[in-house]
Amino acid sequence: MPPNHVVDADAAPIVPPPANALASGSEVRVDTWLWAVRQTKSRSAATAAARAGHVKINGTTAKASQKVRLGDEVRLRVEGFDRVLIVTGLLVKRVGAPQARACYEDRSPLRPRMAGAVPIRERGSGRPSKKERRELDRLRGRDSHEHY
Repeated sequence: MPPNHVVDADAAPIVPPPANALASGSEVRVDTWLWAVRQTKSRSAATAAARAGHVKINGTTAKASQKVRLGDEVRLRVEGFDRVLIVTGLLVKRVGAPQARACYEDRSPLRPRMAGAVPIRERGSGRPSKKERRELDRLRGRDSHEHY
């Protein structure tokens, strides 16, 4: 999905998932759920995201094996932005996108519009002068006095 793509909630009908994909209990592993509702491409990617600390359940960092229940808030950090999902259905098998949408409520904040193209220096023009560096920092929204 492109970064600034806005999905119209009325565009795709929400279809209930098949009964064999639903969890039999009242909780499911968070990595399995993220994969089943199509938030990650693979379960191993969901596990890696949890290990890296990019998954939170109700505000606390979650391990891949942590269980989610109906009503839980799951935050997934994707491409530098948080996806905020409220669990409305528990899945253990991957289903189609319209069926997966029935199992979560997306409360993610809108992504900010990307700025225009970043100016490119001519090759061979050397290092930027102090004045040029400060202008570049200002353009990129950085403080030129920051120390790295």
